[in-house]
Amino acid sequence: MQTLRLVDLSEKVGGSIVGDPNTEIRGVSGIKEAKKYDISFLANSKYRHYLDSTSASAVIVGPDVCHGRMSLVQVDNPYYAFLQVVRFFSNINKGIHPKAVIGNNATVGDNVSIEANAVIQDNAIIGDRTVICSGAFIGRNSRIGSDCVVHPNVTIYHEVTLHNRVVVHAGAVIGSDGFGYAFKDGCHHKVPQIGTVVIEDDVEIGSNVCIDRAALGRTLIKKGTKIDNLVQIAHNVQIGEISIVVSQVGISGSTELGAGVVIGGQAGLSGHLTIGDGAQIGAQSGVTKSVPAGATVSGYPARPHDQAKKREASVLRLPKLFKRVQKLEHYIKELEKKWIHRQ
Repeated sequence: MQTLRLVDLSEKVGGSIVGDPNTEIRGVSGIKEAKKYDISFLANSKYRHYLDSTSASAVIVGPDVCHGRMSLVQVDNPYYAFLQVVRFFSNINKGIHPKAVIGNNATVGDNVSIEANAVIQDNAIIGDRTVICSGAFIGRNSRIGSDCVVHPNVTIYHEVTLHNRVVVHAGAVIGSDGFGYAFKDGCHHKVPQIGTVVIEDDVEIGSNVCIDRAALGRTLIKKGTKIDNLVQIAHNVQIGEISIVVSQVGISGSTELGAGVVIGGQAGLSGHLTIGDGAQIGAQSGVTKSVPAGATVSGYPARPHDQAKKREASVLRLPKLFKRVQKLEHYIKELEKKWIHRQ
């Protein structure tokens, strides 16, 4: 079991200790579930009362929090500091499992973990400290950077590039053929997809995400972007830096997203669009036209959010309006009857 002193952890996260710097820390846990020798964190003030009851030996807190029951590490951002501590307690066993398959001329860096039944094909490159989990497939000539984690049953096709600190969750497929066909003589003829996929630094890709390779050139996910589970990204799409794509989104071919774009769950984007920097797309929106930088759109077809809200409000009023029209029709018929009787 790995044991660290609190002072060592505090130095790693740039914190200040209140209490015993030699407190032994052997694990990490949530503040409610923590036991002796665990370190936990407090990032939300509504959980502050747990400081009175937690069994944690130390807690990472904000700079204004003091408590006498346990040792504290005061930092500006407790949540981020706790994430750093979790990394220090990783129990991943480094090394290549004997049942892993490593192809000819594949290059494996230092302190790499390749688990049972993972396949690394010919001429692939795996960077230092990267983890390839059981059942993962890395195609020929692909390059995986340093400090990446490729979770179980991920498929990374040939000639795909992942830069550094990329996390790919279970079941994701990167580099499959784009959906391209030419129709002639009553048949759909497959267009060869000879491009690639490039995933830049610090991208996280959720479970069962599909990212298609480009027909020509590359499909590109820029650094810091986070993609939720069950997202489909088509050929030649480009997603800008630090963007967020929530679950079940579909992005059609050759659409380009700027930096800092946020797409809500189950939204669909047509092909060959441009989504400007900082744009926000509401959940279940259908985007059929390009969106300017900084705009917020929603609904189907997607339009500026204020307009979409007014439209939705009008739709909600339709039942009452329908009843009013029925009453007016009835009233007009009665008037017509009276008019006829007077003739």
